[in-house]
Amino acid sequence: MRLLSLEVQNYRNICAARLEPGRELTVICGNNGQGKTNLLEAIWLLTGGKSFRGGKDAELVRRGEAFAVLEADTQRDRPEGCEPAEPAHIRMTVGTPEAAKPGRYAAVNGAAPKRAAALAGSFPAVVFDPGHLSLVKGAPEGRRKFLDAALCQLYPGYLASYRRYVRVLQQKNALLRHSANGQERPYAEKRTLLEVLNTELAARGEALQQRRREYLELLAPRACANYAELSHGAERMSIRYAAQFAPGGLAALLRQRQEEELRAGQSLCGIHREDLELLLDDQPARVYASQGQQRSVVLSLKMAEAAAAAQITGEHPVLLLDDVLSELDEGRKQYLLTCMKEKQTFVTSCDDTDFLKTDGEVYRMDGGVLNRVWQHG
Repeated sequence: MRLLSLEVQNYRNICAARLEPGRELTVICGNNGQGKTNLLEAIWLLTGGKSFRGGKDAELVRRGEAFAVLEADTQRDRPEGCEPAEPAHIRMTVGTPEAAKPGRYAAVNGAAPKRAAALAGSFPAVVFDPGHLSLVKGAPEGRRKFLDAALCQLYPGYLASYRRYVRVLQQKNALLRHSANGQERPYAEKRTLLEVLNTELAARGEALQQRRREYLELLAPRACANYAELSHGAERMSIRYAAQFAPGGLAALLRQRQEEELRAGQSLCGIHREDLELLLDDQPARVYASQGQQRSVVLSLKMAEAAAAAQITGEHPVLLLDDVLSELDEGRKQYLLTCMKEKQTFVTSCDDTDFLKTDGEVYRMDGGVLNRVWQHG
């Protein structure tokens, strides 16, 4: 996948900017707080309309404006020897344009706008942001979100199935809360409804967990190999999926813990309670990893995510690396720069000296204004 061009209007602190990236490396340099990450975030929105930093529409739209517009030309990879794919033009709006409902909408090649989530899978990308260091020491929810976000890009049906699972889970929790608070339906009706909800949760949960397991079979070996390179073999990384049930066992687990859930007033088991354990020398990284080790773990996961996506889809995703080289020694920097070759990569940096010997485009961002500094090659 390649981004051929991007025009941004009224996005966060960016009034208007045009980016014509290099075929491989594009560097956006500048001091902190100038809008480098905002530009990277705008590219990420092409994956399905969500920000990797979160934020409501009003926070993404430039102050004083009603809506933001992103216009991008993209091109999918084709096997060597085939004719190049036709470019696709994406127009995305965030906010409330005239004669449109509020929200995030995208139109491809002039078609009628749809919810931006419909873009999922059409522009594969992998993003690293310093906030992703919470993958190591943060709550299990962040690690589950890491898995699910990757799978939503790779398998279009995964998003719909995951959303259905969440809706059924919400219905179940509402029923359990009412039971715990004494707001009970007739006994037989409540039990029947709980069994219906558990039946669907079991079917959806089994399918989703299977996808997670299959994906981790590809991801884990690559991530561990990446970590070995980054750490120069200082310690060994391993990954374990902390499942609540073996394949085929969710229905039985839900029956087994039904009375406990009724007393607790909430669901206690399912894929929404599972975790991804990250280990260094068989010890939990969330407890023992230093700041540098955390960064290496997350970078290893992100590079592995890109490699796994390339194997599954046949095309390499765009890499978006925000402030990726800070706190890395020279050896780790050179390893990452090598990994960026032959892949379209966008990197933000406060210091462009690390990229002076590489080929690519270099831009500077100052106060939301983007200017090309020079072109290598």
